[in-house]
Amino acid sequence: MPVNNNILLAFYGDDFTGSTDALEFICKAGAKAVLFIEPPDVEVLNKFPGLDVIGIAGKTRALPADEMEQVLNEAFQKMKAYKARHIHYKVCSTFDSSPQTGSIGRVLDTGAAVFQNRPVPILGGTPSLGRYCVFGNLFAKMGIGSNGDVYRLDRHPSMRNHPVTPADESDLRLHLQKQTCKKLALMDILQLQKPMNEWNNGVDAEEAVLLDAINEEQLLKIGEWLDTEALKKGASFFSIGSSAIEMALGNYWNRTGQLDAITDWNPPGKAEPLLVVSGSCSPVTAAQIAWAKANGFEEVILDAVSVGDNATFENSVAAANDYLRLQKNVIVHTGDKKETNLSSEKLGTALGEIARQMAEQHALKRVVIAGGDTSSYAARAMEIDAVEMMARLVRGAPLCKALSKNKAIDGLEVNFKGGQVGAENYFGILRNGRVGSRK
Repeated sequence: MPVNNNILLAFYGDDFTGSTDALEFICKAGAKAVLFIEPPDVEVLNKFPGLDVIGIAGKTRALPADEMEQVLNEAFQKMKAYKARHIHYKVCSTFDSSPQTGSIGRVLDTGAAVFQNRPVPILGGTPSLGRYCVFGNLFAKMGIGSNGDVYRLDRHPSMRNHPVTPADESDLRLHLQKQTCKKLALMDILQLQKPMNEWNNGVDAEEAVLLDAINEEQLLKIGEWLDTEALKKGASFFSIGSSAIEMALGNYWNRTGQLDAITDWNPPGKAEPLLVVSGSCSPVTAAQIAWAKANGFEEVILDAVSVGDNATFENSVAAANDYLRLQKNVIVHTGDKKETNLSSEKLGTALGEIARQMAEQHALKRVVIAGGDTSSYAARAMEIDAVEMMARLVRGAPLCKALSKNKAIDGLEVNFKGGQVGAENYFGILRNGRVGSRK
Protein backbone atom coordinates (compact mmCIF):
# COMPACT_ATOMS: atom_id res chain seq x y z
CA MET A 1 0.00 0.00 0.00
CA PRO A 2 1.18 3.55 -0.70
CA VAL A 3 2.09 5.69 2.31
CA ASN A 4 -0.70 8.10 1.37
CA ASN A 5 -3.88 6.04 1.37
CA ASN A 6 -6.05 9.09 0.66
CA ILE A 7 -5.54 9.18 -3.09
CA LEU A 8 -8.49 10.96 -4.68
CA LEU A 9 -7.91 9.80 -8.23
CA ALA A 10 -5.72 7.48 -10.29
CA PHE A 11 -6.01 7.77 -14.06
CA TYR A 12 -4.64 5.74 -16.95
CA GLY A 13 -4.24 7.63 -20.21
CA ASP A 14 -4.45 5.96 -23.61
CA ASP A 15 -1.49 8.03 -24.88
CA PHE A 16 0.99 10.57 -23.55
CA THR A 17 -0.52 13.74 -25.01
CA GLY A 18 -3.93 12.92 -23.57
CA SER A 19 -2.39 12.01 -20.22
CA THR A 20 -0.74 15.43 -19.88
CA ASP A 21 -4.10 16.97 -20.77
CA ALA A 22 -5.68 15.16 -17.80
CA LEU A 23 -2.69 16.14 -15.64
CA GLU A 24 -3.26 19.80 -16.51
CA PHE A 25 -6.90 19.86 -15.46
CA ILE A 26 -6.34 18.14 -12.13
CA CYS A 27 -3.25 20.23 -11.31
CA LYS A 28 -5.17 23.39 -12.16
CA ALA A 29 -7.71 22.26 -9.55
CA GLY A 30 -4.87 22.22 -7.02
CA ALA A 31 -4.08 18.52 -6.77
CA LYS A 32 -0.53 17.33 -6.15
CA ALA A 33 -0.04 14.94 -9.05
CA VAL A 34 2.67 13.04 -10.90
CA LEU A 35 2.26 11.35 -14.28
CA PHE A 36 4.24 8.11 -14.55
CA ILE A 37 5.17 6.08 -17.64
CA GLU A 38 4.27 2.79 -15.92
CA PRO A 39 2.01 2.04 -12.93
CA PRO A 40 4.26 2.84 -9.95
CA ASP A 41 4.83 0.39 -7.13
CA VAL A 42 5.00 1.24 -3.43
CA GLU A 43 8.72 1.98 -3.44
CA VAL A 44 8.31 4.57 -6.21
CA LEU A 45 5.28 6.20 -4.59
CA ASN A 46 7.18 6.57 -1.33
CA LYS A 47 9.39 9.10 -3.13
CA PHE A 48 6.34 11.33 -3.72
CA PRO A 49 4.66 11.84 -0.34
CA GLY A 50 1.32 13.61 -0.17
CA LEU A 51 0.08 12.82 -3.66
CA ASP A 52 -3.58 13.48 -4.35
CA VAL A 53 -3.51 12.03 -7.86
CA ILE A 54 -1.52 9.32 -9.62
CA GLY A 55 -1.43 9.40 -13.42
CA ILE A 56 -0.14 6.73 -15.80
CA ALA A 57 0.62 7.59 -19.43
CA GLY A 58 -0.14 4.43 -21.36
CA LYS A 59 0.09 3.58 -25.06
CA THR A 60 -3.11 1.57 -25.44
CA ARG A 61 -4.59 3.91 -28.04
CA ALA A 62 -2.24 2.33 -30.59
CA LEU A 63 -2.55 -1.30 -29.42
CA PRO A 64 -4.61 -4.19 -30.84
CA ALA A 65 -7.64 -5.02 -28.68
CA ASP A 66 -6.31 -8.34 -27.32
CA GLU A 67 -3.00 -6.79 -26.33
CA MET A 68 -4.87 -3.87 -24.74
CA GLU A 69 -6.83 -6.24 -22.55
CA GLN A 70 -3.68 -7.93 -21.30
CA VAL A 71 -1.90 -4.62 -20.58
CA LEU A 72 -4.91 -3.04 -18.89
CA ASN A 73 -5.84 -6.02 -16.76
CA GLU A 74 -2.35 -5.94 -15.24
CA ALA A 75 -2.41 -2.14 -14.87
CA PHE A 76 -5.91 -2.03 -13.35
CA GLN A 77 -5.05 -4.73 -10.82
CA LYS A 78 -2.04 -2.67 -9.73
CA MET A 79 -4.08 0.53 -9.62
CA LYS A 80 -6.75 -1.18 -7.53
CA ALA A 81 -4.16 -1.54 -4.77
CA TYR A 82 -3.84 2.27 -4.58
CA LYS A 83 -7.37 2.35 -3.08
CA ALA A 84 -8.03 5.63 -4.88
CA ARG A 85 -11.56 6.97 -4.64
CA HIS A 86 -11.75 7.21 -8.43
CA ILE A 87 -10.11 5.18 -11.21
CA HIS A 88 -10.36 6.84 -14.60
CA TYR A 89 -9.43 5.49 -18.02
CA LYS A 90 -8.66 8.62 -20.02
CA VAL A 91 -9.58 8.50 -23.73
CA CYS A 92 -9.04 11.01 -26.50
CA SER A 93 -11.75 13.70 -26.45
CA THR A 94 -12.83 12.52 -29.92
CA PHE A 95 -13.05 8.87 -28.73
CA ASP A 96 -10.48 7.66 -31.29
CA SER A 97 -10.89 3.88 -31.33
CA SER A 98 -12.11 0.88 -33.31
CA PRO A 99 -12.89 -2.77 -32.55
CA GLN A 100 -9.37 -3.62 -33.71
CA THR A 101 -7.23 -0.72 -32.39
CA GLY A 102 -7.48 1.21 -29.14
CA SER A 103 -10.86 -0.38 -28.39
CA ILE A 104 -12.69 1.59 -25.69
CA GLY A 105 -15.22 -1.22 -25.59
CA ARG A 106 -12.48 -3.60 -24.51
CA VAL A 107 -11.51 -1.06 -21.84
CA LEU A 108 -15.09 -1.11 -20.57
CA ASP A 109 -15.14 -4.89 -20.42
CA THR A 110 -11.79 -5.07 -18.59
CA GLY A 111 -12.43 -2.21 -16.16
CA ALA A 112 -15.93 -3.42 -15.26
CA ALA A 113 -14.56 -6.86 -14.42
CA VAL A 114 -11.81 -5.47 -12.17
CA PHE A 115 -13.66 -2.65 -10.37
CA GLN A 116 -17.23 -3.95 -10.55
CA ASN A 117 -19.24 -0.74 -10.38
CA ARG A 118 -22.51 -0.71 -12.28
CA PRO A 119 -23.18 1.23 -14.36
CA VAL A 120 -19.76 2.39 -15.56
CA PRO A 121 -20.02 6.13 -16.42
CA ILE A 122 -18.70 7.21 -19.82
CA LEU A 123 -18.46 11.00 -20.11
CA GLY A 124 -18.96 12.12 -23.69
CA GLY A 125 -18.24 15.86 -23.91
CA THR A 126 -15.30 18.12 -23.04
CA PRO A 127 -16.71 21.63 -23.46
CA SER A 128 -13.49 23.44 -22.55
CA LEU A 129 -11.73 21.71 -25.46
CA GLY A 130 -14.57 22.29 -27.92
CA ARG A 131 -16.11 18.80 -27.67
CA TYR A 132 -19.87 18.66 -27.14
CA CYS A 133 -22.00 15.56 -26.59
CA VAL A 134 -25.73 16.07 -27.27
CA PHE A 135 -28.21 13.17 -27.15
CA GLY A 136 -25.24 10.84 -27.43
CA ASN A 137 -23.78 12.49 -30.54
CA LEU A 138 -20.31 14.02 -30.38
CA PHE A 139 -19.42 17.33 -32.02
CA ALA A 140 -15.85 18.68 -32.17
CA LYS A 141 -14.25 22.01 -32.90
CA MET A 142 -11.54 22.10 -35.55
CA GLY A 143 -8.42 22.75 -33.48
CA ILE A 144 -8.36 22.86 -29.67
CA GLY A 145 -7.46 26.35 -28.48
CA SER A 146 -8.36 27.84 -31.87
CA ASN A 147 -11.36 29.61 -33.39
CA GLY A 148 -12.19 26.68 -35.67
CA ASP A 149 -15.70 25.63 -36.66
CA VAL A 150 -17.59 22.87 -34.87
CA TYR A 151 -18.45 19.70 -36.82
CA ARG A 152 -20.38 16.53 -36.11
CA LEU A 153 -17.68 13.96 -35.51
CA ASP A 154 -18.28 11.90 -38.63
CA ARG A 155 -18.10 15.08 -40.72
CA HIS A 156 -15.05 16.53 -39.00
CA PRO A 157 -12.40 17.35 -41.66
CA SER A 158 -9.60 15.82 -39.59
CA MET A 159 -11.24 13.05 -37.57
CA ARG A 160 -13.13 11.47 -40.46
CA ASN A 161 -9.74 11.10 -42.19
CA HIS A 162 -7.75 9.84 -39.19
CA PRO A 163 -5.15 7.38 -40.60
CA VAL A 164 -5.76 4.68 -37.95
CA THR A 165 -9.26 5.16 -36.50
CA PRO A 166 -11.31 7.33 -38.88
CA ALA A 167 -14.57 8.62 -37.38
CA ASP A 168 -17.54 7.17 -39.29
CA GLU A 169 -20.16 7.48 -36.53
CA SER A 170 -21.02 10.45 -34.30
CA ASP A 171 -23.40 8.58 -31.96
CA LEU A 172 -21.02 7.33 -29.28
CA ARG A 173 -23.43 4.58 -28.26
CA LEU A 174 -23.33 3.10 -31.76
CA HIS A 175 -19.58 3.70 -32.01
CA LEU A 176 -18.86 1.88 -28.73
CA GLN A 177 -21.47 -0.82 -29.32
CA LYS A 178 -19.27 -2.07 -32.17
CA GLN A 179 -16.55 -2.68 -29.56
CA THR A 180 -18.43 -4.29 -26.66
CA CYS A 181 -21.43 -6.51 -25.97
CA LYS A 182 -22.37 -4.46 -22.90
CA LYS A 183 -25.54 -2.41 -23.19
CA LEU A 184 -25.08 1.38 -23.00
CA ALA A 185 -27.74 3.64 -21.51
CA LEU A 186 -27.81 7.41 -22.08
CA MET A 187 -28.08 10.21 -19.54
CA ASP A 188 -28.93 13.02 -21.96
CA ILE A 189 -29.01 16.78 -21.49
CA LEU A 190 -32.70 16.67 -20.53
CA GLN A 191 -32.01 14.13 -17.77
CA LEU A 192 -29.12 16.30 -16.54
CA GLN A 193 -31.55 19.20 -16.02
CA LYS A 194 -33.52 17.19 -13.47
CA PRO A 195 -32.70 17.01 -9.73
CA MET A 196 -29.64 14.85 -9.19
CA ASN A 197 -31.55 12.33 -7.10
CA GLU A 198 -33.46 11.47 -10.29
CA TRP A 199 -30.39 11.00 -12.51
CA ASN A 200 -30.10 7.29 -11.79
CA ASN A 201 -33.71 6.57 -12.69
CA GLY A 202 -33.68 3.97 -15.41
CA VAL A 203 -29.91 3.48 -15.54
CA ASP A 204 -29.09 1.72 -12.26
CA ALA A 205 -29.50 -1.71 -13.79
CA GLU A 206 -27.44 -0.93 -16.91
CA GLU A 207 -23.84 -2.01 -17.42
CA ALA A 208 -22.66 1.40 -18.65
CA VAL A 209 -24.12 4.88 -19.09
CA LEU A 210 -23.03 7.60 -21.50
CA LEU A 211 -23.36 11.15 -20.16
CA ASP A 212 -23.97 14.18 -22.39
CA ALA A 213 -22.06 17.40 -21.68
CA ILE A 214 -22.20 20.72 -23.49
CA ASN A 215 -21.09 23.27 -20.86
CA GLU A 216 -18.97 23.57 -17.73
CA GLU A 217 -21.98 24.06 -15.46
CA GLN A 218 -23.09 20.56 -16.37
CA LEU A 219 -19.58 19.25 -15.66
CA LEU A 220 -19.73 20.60 -12.11
CA LYS A 221 -22.97 18.67 -11.51
CA ILE A 222 -21.47 15.58 -13.15
CA GLY A 223 -18.47 15.87 -10.84
CA GLU A 224 -20.78 15.92 -7.84
CA TRP A 225 -22.69 12.89 -9.17
CA LEU A 226 -19.47 10.95 -9.83
CA ASP A 227 -18.12 11.64 -6.35
CA THR A 228 -21.44 10.81 -4.70
CA GLU A 229 -21.56 7.49 -6.55
CA ALA A 230 -17.95 6.73 -5.58
CA LEU A 231 -18.55 7.41 -1.89
CA LYS A 232 -21.74 5.38 -2.03
CA LYS A 233 -19.81 2.44 -3.45
CA GLY A 234 -17.08 2.73 -0.79
CA ALA A 235 -14.41 1.37 -3.13
CA SER A 236 -12.54 2.55 -6.23
CA PHE A 237 -15.11 3.85 -8.72
CA PHE A 238 -14.25 3.23 -12.38
CA SER A 239 -15.14 5.66 -15.18
CA ILE A 240 -14.22 6.28 -18.81
CA GLY A 241 -13.92 9.60 -20.61
CA SER A 242 -11.67 12.45 -21.64
CA SER A 243 -10.00 14.97 -19.33
CA ALA A 244 -13.53 16.24 -18.65
CA ILE A 245 -13.53 13.69 -15.80
CA GLU A 246 -10.60 15.52 -14.17
CA MET A 247 -12.25 18.87 -14.80
CA ALA A 248 -15.61 17.72 -13.40
CA LEU A 249 -14.10 16.22 -10.25
CA GLY A 250 -11.58 19.03 -9.81
CA ASN A 251 -14.25 21.72 -10.03
CA TYR A 252 -16.44 19.86 -7.56
CA TRP A 253 -13.55 19.34 -5.12
CA ASN A 254 -12.78 23.07 -5.39
CA ARG A 255 -16.37 23.89 -4.51
CA THR A 256 -16.35 21.55 -1.52
CA GLY A 257 -12.94 22.75 -0.32
CA GLN A 258 -11.16 19.43 -0.79
CA LEU A 259 -8.75 21.15 -3.20
CA ASP A 260 -7.71 24.78 -3.69
CA ALA A 261 -7.56 25.84 -7.33
CA ILE A 262 -4.36 27.26 -8.81
CA THR A 263 -4.92 30.36 -10.94
CA ASP A 264 -1.35 31.58 -11.53
CA TRP A 265 1.63 29.70 -12.95
CA ASN A 266 5.19 30.94 -13.07
CA PRO A 267 6.00 31.98 -16.66
CA PRO A 268 8.58 29.55 -18.08
CA GLY A 269 10.28 32.10 -20.33
CA LYS A 270 11.86 31.73 -23.75
CA ALA A 271 13.57 28.54 -24.94
CA GLU A 272 15.88 28.80 -27.94
CA PRO A 273 16.79 26.74 -29.76
CA LEU A 274 13.49 24.88 -29.54
CA LEU A 275 13.25 21.34 -30.88
CA VAL A 276 9.90 20.04 -32.12
CA VAL A 277 9.42 16.41 -33.20
CA SER A 278 6.11 15.57 -34.84
CA GLY A 279 4.44 12.34 -35.92
CA SER A 280 1.06 14.02 -36.29
CA CYS A 281 -0.73 13.95 -39.64
CA SER A 282 -3.50 16.30 -38.50
CA PRO A 283 -4.22 19.32 -40.73
CA VAL A 284 -4.13 21.39 -37.53
CA THR A 285 -0.51 20.38 -36.94
CA ALA A 286 0.28 20.84 -40.64
CA ALA A 287 -0.89 24.46 -40.41
CA GLN A 288 1.25 24.94 -37.29
CA ILE A 289 4.31 23.57 -39.07
CA ALA A 290 3.66 25.91 -42.01
CA TRP A 291 3.42 28.86 -39.60
CA ALA A 292 6.66 27.85 -37.90
CA LYS A 293 8.54 27.55 -41.21
CA ALA A 294 7.35 31.04 -42.13
CA ASN A 295 8.54 32.35 -38.76
CA GLY A 296 12.13 31.21 -38.54
CA PHE A 297 11.95 27.46 -37.80
CA GLU A 298 14.10 25.09 -39.84
CA GLU A 299 12.60 21.87 -41.19
CA VAL A 300 13.93 18.32 -41.17
CA ILE A 301 11.73 15.74 -42.88
CA LEU A 302 11.98 12.18 -41.59
CA ASP A 303 10.86 9.74 -44.29
CA ALA A 304 8.06 7.93 -42.47
CA VAL A 305 8.01 5.01 -44.91
CA SER A 306 11.75 4.35 -44.44
CA VAL A 307 11.81 5.18 -40.75
CA GLY A 308 13.45 1.86 -39.83
CA ASP A 309 16.38 2.46 -42.19
CA ASN A 310 19.57 3.46 -40.35
CA ALA A 311 20.75 5.80 -43.09
CA THR A 312 17.42 7.67 -43.11
CA PHE A 313 17.54 8.05 -39.34
CA GLU A 314 21.19 9.18 -39.25
CA ASN A 315 20.58 11.75 -42.01
CA SER A 316 17.76 13.27 -39.97
CA VAL A 317 19.92 13.31 -36.83
CA ALA A 318 22.76 15.00 -38.69
CA ALA A 319 20.47 17.65 -40.19
CA ALA A 320 18.89 18.45 -36.80
CA ASN A 321 22.37 18.56 -35.24
CA ASP A 322 23.59 21.09 -37.77
CA TYR A 323 20.69 23.45 -37.21
CA LEU A 324 20.79 23.21 -33.41
CA ARG A 325 24.54 23.83 -33.44
CA LEU A 326 23.74 27.14 -35.13
CA GLN A 327 21.10 27.86 -32.43
CA LYS A 328 18.28 27.45 -34.97
CA ASN A 329 14.78 26.34 -33.94
CA VAL A 330 14.05 22.98 -35.58
CA ILE A 331 10.99 20.90 -36.47
CA VAL A 332 11.58 17.24 -37.31
CA HIS A 333 8.44 15.83 -38.89
CA THR A 334 7.22 13.24 -41.33
CA GLY A 335 6.20 15.48 -44.20
CA ASP A 336 3.04 15.05 -46.22
CA LYS A 337 2.62 11.35 -45.49
CA LYS A 338 -0.43 9.65 -46.97
CA GLU A 339 0.12 6.06 -45.85
CA THR A 340 -2.38 4.64 -43.37
CA ASN A 341 -0.37 1.59 -42.23
CA LEU A 342 2.62 3.33 -40.66
CA SER A 343 3.78 1.87 -37.36
CA SER A 344 3.12 4.30 -34.49
CA GLU A 345 5.70 2.42 -32.46
CA LYS A 346 8.48 2.68 -35.06
CA LEU A 347 7.73 6.29 -35.90
CA GLY A 348 7.32 7.44 -32.30
CA THR A 349 10.45 5.58 -31.20
CA ALA A 350 12.51 7.17 -34.00
CA LEU A 351 11.28 10.67 -33.13
CA GLY A 352 11.90 10.07 -29.43
CA GLU A 353 15.43 8.85 -30.08
CA ILE A 354 16.15 11.97 -32.12
CA ALA A 355 14.83 14.15 -29.27
CA ARG A 356 16.90 12.26 -26.70
CA GLN A 357 20.11 12.50 -28.73
CA MET A 358 19.58 16.22 -29.37
CA ALA A 359 18.94 16.87 -25.67
CA GLU A 360 22.11 14.98 -24.75
CA GLN A 361 24.26 16.81 -27.31
CA HIS A 362 22.89 20.35 -27.06
CA ALA A 363 21.68 20.75 -23.44
CA LEU A 364 18.24 21.79 -24.67
CA LYS A 365 15.88 23.60 -22.31
CA ARG A 366 12.60 22.58 -23.97
CA VAL A 367 11.30 19.96 -26.43
CA VAL A 368 7.84 19.71 -28.02
CA ILE A 369 6.42 16.32 -29.07
CA ALA A 370 3.40 16.44 -31.40
CA GLY A 371 1.10 13.52 -32.25
CA GLY A 372 -1.14 11.40 -30.04
CA ASP A 373 -0.55 7.95 -31.53
CA THR A 374 3.25 8.34 -31.52
CA SER A 375 3.70 10.31 -28.29
CA SER A 376 3.81 7.39 -25.86
CA TYR A 377 6.56 5.67 -27.83
CA ALA A 378 8.49 8.93 -28.17
CA ALA A 379 8.36 9.51 -24.40
CA ARG A 380 9.72 6.03 -23.72
CA ALA A 381 12.51 6.44 -26.28
CA MET A 382 13.44 9.71 -24.56
CA GLU A 383 13.87 7.69 -21.32
CA ILE A 384 11.27 9.74 -19.46
CA ASP A 385 10.11 8.02 -16.25
CA ALA A 386 7.51 10.58 -15.16
CA VAL A 387 6.49 14.22 -15.57
CA GLU A 388 5.18 16.99 -13.35
CA MET A 389 3.22 19.99 -14.60
CA MET A 390 5.14 23.30 -14.75
CA ALA A 391 3.00 25.85 -16.57
CA ARG A 392 -0.14 26.33 -18.61
CA LEU A 393 0.46 27.94 -22.02
CA VAL A 394 -2.17 26.33 -24.28
CA ARG A 395 -5.23 24.58 -22.91
CA GLY A 396 -5.00 20.82 -23.27
CA ALA A 397 -1.20 20.63 -23.53
CA PRO A 398 0.67 21.80 -20.41
CA LEU A 399 4.39 22.41 -20.17
CA CYS A 400 5.90 19.74 -17.93
CA LYS A 401 9.20 18.86 -16.26
CA ALA A 402 10.61 15.44 -17.12
CA LEU A 403 11.89 13.08 -14.44
CA SER A 404 14.49 10.61 -15.71
CA LYS A 405 17.54 8.60 -14.75
CA ASN A 406 19.18 10.11 -17.84
CA LYS A 407 20.81 13.34 -16.61
CA ALA A 408 20.29 15.07 -19.96
CA ILE A 409 16.53 14.38 -19.79
CA ASP A 410 15.96 14.87 -16.06
CA GLY A 411 14.57 18.40 -15.62
CA LEU A 412 14.01 18.89 -19.36
CA GLU A 413 10.92 20.95 -20.15
CA VAL A 414 8.63 18.83 -22.32
CA ASN A 415 5.34 19.59 -24.04
CA PHE A 416 3.17 16.85 -25.53
CA LYS A 417 0.67 18.14 -28.10
CA GLY A 418 -2.20 16.17 -29.60
CA GLY A 419 -2.86 16.59 -33.30
CA GLN A 420 -5.99 18.71 -32.75
CA VAL A 421 -4.46 21.05 -30.15
CA GLY A 422 -3.56 24.67 -30.70
CA ALA A 423 -3.83 27.62 -33.05
CA GLU A 424 -1.46 28.17 -35.97
CA ASN A 425 1.14 29.98 -33.83
CA TYR A 426 1.38 27.09 -31.35
CA PHE A 427 5.12 26.49 -31.77
CA GLY A 428 5.75 30.23 -31.41
CA ILE A 429 3.96 30.19 -28.07
CA LEU A 430 6.07 27.24 -26.90
CA ARG A 431 9.28 28.86 -28.14
CA ASN A 432 8.56 32.16 -26.38
CA GLY A 433 7.02 30.62 -23.28
CA ARG A 434 4.04 32.93 -23.24
CA VAL A 435 0.52 33.11 -24.64
CA GLY A 436 -0.07 35.60 -27.44
CA SER A 437 3.28 35.04 -29.15
CA ARG A 438 2.63 36.03 -32.74
CA LYS A 439 6.20 35.83 -34.07
